Amino acid sequence: MTENQLTLLTKAQEFATNVLLTKVSKTAAFHTLQHTQEVVAACERLAEQQQLPDEDRVALVIAAWFHDTGYSTGQAKNHESVSIQWATDFLNANNGGEELKNKVTGCINATRMPQNPTNTIEKIICDADLFHLGTDTFKEKSRMLREELSKFGGEDVSKKEWRKINIAFLEAHKYFTAYGQEKLQPAKEKNLLALKEKKPDDMAKPDKKNKDHAKEKDKEKDKTLVAPDQAIADAKAKKTKDNQTERGVATVFRIMAQTQNNLSQMADSKANILISVNAIILSIVISTLFTKLDANQNLQIPVILLVTVCVTVIIFSILATRPNVNHGKFTEDDIVNKRTNLLFFGNFFKMTLPDYDWAMNEMLNDKNYLYSSIVKDNYFLGVVLAKKYRLLRIAYNIFMYGLIVTMIAFALAFAMPAPIEVYSPG
Repeated sequence: MTENQLTLLTKAQEFATNVLLTKVSKTAAFHTLQHTQEVVAACERLAEQQQLPDEDRVALVIAAWFHDTGYSTGQAKNHESVSIQWATDFLNANNGGEELKNKVTGCINATRMPQNPTNTIEKIICDADLFHLGTDTFKEKSRMLREELSKFGGEDVSKKEWRKINIAFLEAHKYFTAYGQEKLQPAKEKNLLALKEKKPDDMAKPDKKNKDHAKEKDKEKDKTLVAPDQAIADAKAKKTKDNQTERGVATVFRIMAQTQNNLSQMADSKANILISVNAIILSIVISTLFTKLDANQNLQIPVILLVTVCVTVIIFSILATRPNVNHGKFTEDDIVNKRTNLLFFGNFFKMTLPDYDWAMNEMLNDKNYLYSSIVKDNYFLGVVLAKKYRLLRIAYNIFMYGLIVTMIAFALAFAMPAPIEVYSPG
């Protein structure tokens, strides 16, 4: 992405975050900043799968940040229109073009129920918005949505009715992207089956003797579903702290990766400069000075010195930029024991796609393995950088001191009288 696109995405994130934190009622338990962040992450993941061009990816991510800002009106009904207005005002203030505004508007409109996407980015945001239907978090998200309907929407839905609504919704819903159909759909069907197999409270039909016991059990269940205010506050505080910690860790890793990438690019750039300069010097020496060696034999030693310096510097510069790739394979045992870093292409480029896909899912589902892989990736990038800069330092030292010695040799060669050739009579 260009610098302007990255800046626009950063501003969109800050703007939408402010709206969701300050304008949306705290009684909205599901459509919160956390949900928006999860949708953005899902969009980026699906966009990577689809290999979207940068223009579409920018529109998709901006739409993801703004798609629920319409809850700022205090009601869920027609919130998409308000979200579009928020996004349009933001893009107008930040010189967003008409094409970008149309794409963002189309994406937000596509999230209306029932979903009706018409292009790739609209399909992605639809699947991202309901990503949780095909994950293990479905049950918790469903509880949060029911709580939101009660406190934010003023709709008191019984457990039995909520279960029926969820079953109908899951049966009618479909994923639009290939990833959703292949990865999320099977998990969604498991969630649907679990809902269907769950016995409704009123199907037990307890006799008169057990009615009181059943009522007590219902009360206990209600207590677990609706915690006291203090417990809710504590839970929210803990969740906020955990989220802040996660964001802090992600920020640290991102900054480290950007820094190492910048240093690597600087090293390659310095090596290319050395290679270019010394190649030019060599071409001049070969085309100019070699022709003067017969006329002035004193130039032989300086020319040999100069050529040696240039060739040596080029060799060390090439060594500094020469890539080093591993064997490109891993075993199931490597993944199980967390010995392979899947973030470096040299560890997997010879593996088949199904094997790599399985291994990546194993790593992504294990936070410790994921963090360990990122740490290892940063460490070994640092080792490679250290080698690059060590070789570059040697090359620059040879170039600097070699030029000094060579210039002194040339000065002496021109200062010394040319040797007199003695001709013997024939």
